Amino acid sequence: MGRLIYNIFMPLVFVFFLPHLISKYRSRGGWKSTFGERFGRFGKRREELEKFRGAVWIHAVSVGETIVALSLIRIYSEKYPERKFILSTTTTTGQDVARKQAPDNTAVIFCPLDFTWMVRRALKLFAPSLLVIFETEIWPNLVAIAKQRGIPVALVNGRLSDRSASGYSKLKCFFAPLLEKFDIIMAQSEADAKRFLSVSPAANVCNGGNMKFDQQLPVLPECNEVKRFLGVGDEDIQVILAASTHPGEEKLFAECFKVLKAEFPALKLVIVPRHAERGEDVARILEGEELSFVRKSLNVPPEEPVDVLLADTTGEMVKLMKDADIVIVGKSFAGQDEGHNLIEPALLSKAIVTGTVLRNFRQLLALLSENSAVLTASDSELTDILRRLLSEPEWRKELGERAAAIIGKNSGATAVAVEKLEALIRG
Repeated sequence: MGRLIYNIFMPLVFVFFLPHLISKYRSRGGWKSTFGERFGRFGKRREELEKFRGAVWIHAVSVGETIVALSLIRIYSEKYPERKFILSTTTTTGQDVARKQAPDNTAVIFCPLDFTWMVRRALKLFAPSLLVIFETEIWPNLVAIAKQRGIPVALVNGRLSDRSASGYSKLKCFFAPLLEKFDIIMAQSEADAKRFLSVSPAANVCNGGNMKFDQQLPVLPECNEVKRFLGVGDEDIQVILAASTHPGEEKLFAECFKVLKAEFPALKLVIVPRHAERGEDVARILEGEELSFVRKSLNVPPEEPVDVLLADTTGEMVKLMKDADIVIVGKSFAGQDEGHNLIEPALLSKAIVTGTVLRNFRQLLALLSENSAVLTASDSELTDILRRLLSEPEWRKELGERAAAIIGKNSGATAVAVEKLEALIRG
């Protein structure tokens, strides 16, 4: 009954959100030439994709999940080289990263919208041996129809916030049986596992650990991209990188930078908005703060040195983060409290600063905080903390090394997940 109601309202919801979907498609960068696959149109690639019949279908959403999914594919392939994979995303940015980094044994597609006929068409074409869904991208028709066809379904690196768990519980009559359809749900933490079970006590849930700890960084260029786009040549500089910023944060970081720049003349700022299409908005903020800057999306280094690099591009954050001295992780300041992943700067041994509350990554924040491997700050404290980090390079180095060590100690979840997934295929 729940799925019947879902399918009745799905077209109405789709029509309501269609303008937003079109707007994002036009404004956001990434891979777009095969976007018709979102509507179940695989005709031009049918011959290519038929070679991947029986593959493991792994579905991620955007860039972050795609990077972890690629790590899963690499580790899975090392243990079971005979396996082939289909990697699907919903966003154009995730698709772009997948296409650039996917190995030869992986076909990359856009995931069809969750209409029954689109899902059936995809499942008929691929006939996957296993469907693996990352985090919380739970599409009812995709899950249900796969199960009807005898395809095992797994949720990996599952994450469920308090807010989502509360919402799911209010609709338990719908979500409880849906979660029970998964052959296994591997949650990121014990707390996430308990939240899944609070919604669906009969679901097969376990604490599988956080697969993001096993994330493999891409091969990074030897050249200093930050210096090149700031136009500073071989000058000695200090770089603060603000990662995955959201509205309100860019102005705060620019104001902090202006104060610190007076004390540290060699200081530079790199801003990486979470959504590259906000580049124009962030540029106006920098103009208002009277800061000299260059937009990386224009791909033209400045003739004269500038103070700020606005990295309004996609899939380049780690490459730029490599050249930073301090990384501020966004969506945690200026009224934001959900947070973003701290693992990438930790893997690079960077000194990390974030807000005091990260609702979506609180276990990770607690782990790093308990080991003195991250600094938290309120908006008013941020300038003072950055000042101390800039003044004490040895302390910066120590923080970064501790963060990398903690990530290394907590790795291994992906290898465990591979064995559980393979067991589902082998029955």
